[in-house]
Amino acid sequence: MIQSAIERHLDELARQRRQSPHTISNYRRDLDTLERLIGELPGGVSCANLQAHHVRHFVAQLHASGLSGRSLARTLSAWRGFFRWLGARGEVAANPVDGIKAPRRAHRLPKALSVDEANRLLQTDDGKEPEALELRDRAMFELFYSSGLRLAELVSLDLSCLPDLADGQVRVLGKRGKTRIVPVGSCARQAIDRWMEKRALVARAEEAALFVGRRGARIHPRVVEERLKRHAMAQGMAIGVHPHMLRHSVASHLLQSSGDLRAVQEMLGHASIASTQVYTHLDFQHLALVYDATHPRAKRK
Repeated sequence: MIQSAIERHLDELARQRRQSPHTISNYRRDLDTLERLIGELPGGVSCANLQAHHVRHFVAQLHASGLSGRSLARTLSAWRGFFRWLGARGEVAANPVDGIKAPRRAHRLPKALSVDEANRLLQTDDGKEPEALELRDRAMFELFYSSGLRLAELVSLDLSCLPDLADGQVRVLGKRGKTRIVPVGSCARQAIDRWMEKRALVARAEEAALFVGRRGARIHPRVVEERLKRHAMAQGMAIGVHPHMLRHSVASHLLQSSGDLRAVQEMLGHASIASTQVYTHLDFQHLALVYDATHPRAKRK
């Protein structure tokens, strides 16, 4: 019964609420965990008679197994939404997840590159003629940093975006199927132009994707992550650089220079201004480090 309900719930989320495949995959994993934990309970407990103390027990189990507070919060959110869906259909009398919170987690600021580190990462003047895939990588990395795209947004770009790119912008499909238009800087446009000069050497004739992998088909997100990590190491950067770090970096750098929170929110496609406000804390953290290092009254005697 529960597996059938999970499938119906996920199908509705995908079709009616237009949740992304990545989000659906996460929900499926969390709900499969719920099904397993219910199955391990003695005495014929099911979704229909699950109680809050059962859910608290599940949370304790998962936390003891090493699941972080952040992951538990996401898991509880998926469970809560599932039982809310069941309740709307009269399949459960109450939501056993209501009022249950994940263990408190430490608030961690997103990691971002400094302006100097970002310039170092994107520095490409090595005197050598780059190969086609190197030009592709440079175009992807420049576009990440120029426009703050999510990884899924970048890999989903098609050749049909080229006229918009020529006008200094690109239209992307973000979370929950929301479309937004973001600016693209001259460095990124030039890098994409250079990639387009060599793209035909790699891409299949019928492939519509802007960025392709070694076999000529649309590039896989994992390949982008690995290429960026490898490039950062080649540039002598000790930190693990990933696509979302470039998104954090452009948000932080734009706020440092403009202070326009709403504009950055629109560019990043955040549904809530609270998601963007975290970068103001990141900016303050940078300011505090500068203050401690330079202000005469901040120096310890």
